[in-house]
Amino acid sequence: MSGRTFDKSRLPSRHVTVGPERAPHRSYYYAMGLGAEDIAKPFVGVATSWNEAAPCNISLGRQAQAVKRGVNAAGGTPREFTTITVTDGIAMGHAGMKSSLVSREVIADSVELTMRGHCYDALVGLAGCDKSLPGLMMAMVRLNVPSVFLYGGSILPGRFEGRDVTVVDVFEAVGRHAAGRMEEAALTRLEQVACPSEGSCGGQFTANTMACVSEAIGLALPGSAGPPAPYQSRDRFCEAAGIAVMDLLEWNLRPRDIVTREALENAAVVVAASGGSTNAGLHLPALANEVGIDFDLHAVTDIFRRTPYIADLKPGGRYVAKDMYDVGGVPVLMKTLLDAGYLHGDCITVTGKTIAENLKDVVFPDGQDVIYPATNPITATGGVVGVKGNLAPQGAIVKVAGLKMRKFTGTARVFDREEDAFAAVQQRKYGDGDVIVIRYEGPRGGPGMREMLSTTAAISGQDMGDKVALITDGRFSGGTRGLCVGHVGPEAAVGGPIALLRDGDMIRIDTETGELSVDLSDAELAARRAAWTPRRTDYRSGALWRYAETVGDAEKGAVTHPGARAESHVYADI
Repeated sequence: MSGRTFDKSRLPSRHVTVGPERAPHRSYYYAMGLGAEDIAKPFVGVATSWNEAAPCNISLGRQAQAVKRGVNAAGGTPREFTTITVTDGIAMGHAGMKSSLVSREVIADSVELTMRGHCYDALVGLAGCDKSLPGLMMAMVRLNVPSVFLYGGSILPGRFEGRDVTVVDVFEAVGRHAAGRMEEAALTRLEQVACPSEGSCGGQFTANTMACVSEAIGLALPGSAGPPAPYQSRDRFCEAAGIAVMDLLEWNLRPRDIVTREALENAAVVVAASGGSTNAGLHLPALANEVGIDFDLHAVTDIFRRTPYIADLKPGGRYVAKDMYDVGGVPVLMKTLLDAGYLHGDCITVTGKTIAENLKDVVFPDGQDVIYPATNPITATGGVVGVKGNLAPQGAIVKVAGLKMRKFTGTARVFDREEDAFAAVQQRKYGDGDVIVIRYEGPRGGPGMREMLSTTAAISGQDMGDKVALITDGRFSGGTRGLCVGHVGPEAAVGGPIALLRDGDMIRIDTETGELSVDLSDAELAARRAAWTPRRTDYRSGALWRYAETVGDAEKGAVTHPGARAESHVYADI
């Protein structure tokens, strides 16, 4: 047992545990089996996104118990609660995907409300699927109580016909099947072996990208992002996180001390170096908003462009997250970047030490080709870049890791929703040289900014990924391959240039110069804009309506509130 004692006079939990007037509140805690000593300790929220929706989250309940053991051992009283997730692999390719990005805000809001309502003093957050990672980190920074983030771990790779596979291989197989290049029996065998365990999607898709971010930004314990979900070694990290959060409470070291401008830059470097998901271009600005730091899509992509790409991970590369863990994980990736001068080594982390101190004893391993030295990269510029032009005045983002085709000029083939584009792809109603445009799928227009993995994977599965390009005001999965440009802004719903495109317009994409343009004069664009009328969505009430009414531009992270800039108080100081 810990010998530490904490003065509750300045902790939020004093409002529900201290004084005669809180006798009714304490009676509830006695009802749950707590004793007077437990009630006198700091209360630590242990938040998970556990559910039975998908393998991403199924192990989080087990891991939460290990966190609670750590909290108890270090002198705190853990209080477990759960939040929602919308799992992209299940929601993909239909109207359910409209709920995905919205869930990031609901996760952050629900954790905030639970912490506020019950006056918890600190937070350990465990997340599995894509939006739960940024959602929990956003809540930590917003509340600014001592916090530690934990990733639930990646899934183990499946094996099919002698090779490692992930769920993205199944999405791409749907395209091969539609093209007559794969028998249904083979597709069935693949779907049955692609996801062999609990854990999040195995490539450097959004979940593993944001798990890397959690270490790079300093909110997670070094190495904690690496062990796959089924490994019992995860429980050691969980227990250590419970102890660490009590240290942070004792030191009064808070998330906003950790998530600085330099820490956000470190996170962007790690995303680019690992060939991570374009969704980081939304989530890093959203995290910055919670701190009140200006760090928009352009700031993120500027860093992407000057960062070397060094981790040979799927979808652009050969390896999965487990392979990176086997050679040393995120600390090895960060160590070579630090030594080459790409990271701010003086940023403080949840260990109480700096990035440089955490990485001091990490040795870059020889005899492996999962992570390359930063001085000898796969490519000199990052695996994700930004583009901008008269078609995207607010910018857009594209993953180039593993791409051979970095430039494309072609004619627009315009669709006003993803379902129509997917149907055209399945029916092969597109051809070489087309730029498939999917619009009215932005944050407001979707509403919800859907990912387009079903469509992009079908194109790749038909071996058309190097013959066409795709642009959208929606998003892409971290598993998307091909020349696919997302987050085009302003979005169609507010009359952005993407709303003015017509079939046959000539579009130019150049990821090397950063151009995304359409061969139309300013006068022609103005004439089309004058004739354009806004569209109404079918979502006139409920959560999706509320989101569409409050969400901002993708350029700023698609956030729904003004963030720390507008604060007059911080929860941690109540």
